[in-house]
Amino acid sequence: MMMLPVTLAAAAAAAVLNIWLSIRIGAVRRALSISVGDGGSESLQRRMRAQANYVENTPFVLALIAAIELAGRGSWWLSFIAAAYFVGRVLHGFGMDGGSWGWGRMVGTLVTMLVLLGLAVVAALVGAGVL
Repeated sequence: MMMLPVTLAAAAAAAVLNIWLSIRIGAVRRALSISVGDGGSESLQRRMRAQANYVENTPFVLALIAAIELAGRGSWWLSFIAAAYFVGRVLHGFGMDGGSWGWGRMVGTLVTMLVLLGLAVVAALVGAGVL
């Protein structure tokens, strides 16, 4: 049986981060007494979009990590890339709130794009037999 330690750790981190993003949405919902939808609240819309954006990107990152690891091409660098992705997503989550953390949105977006592009290039090169 082949173990995929980086994929398993990344999937666990992904689940925990998704719970954190959900809790942040719930906090605004409670504070504003909005149970369904966004009630026109920009702060709730921002947090909902932070989680939605996370859910839109994370499956691709996990699939690429798993594919690279299954191909036997993952090593210490794959764990580093996964960690960088999750740090970027935390920054993006805070950054979506605006204010003094607004820079986190840009940094988190940039980290996400670079991680996705880098993993895609590695996967394509592995698939082509170059790596």
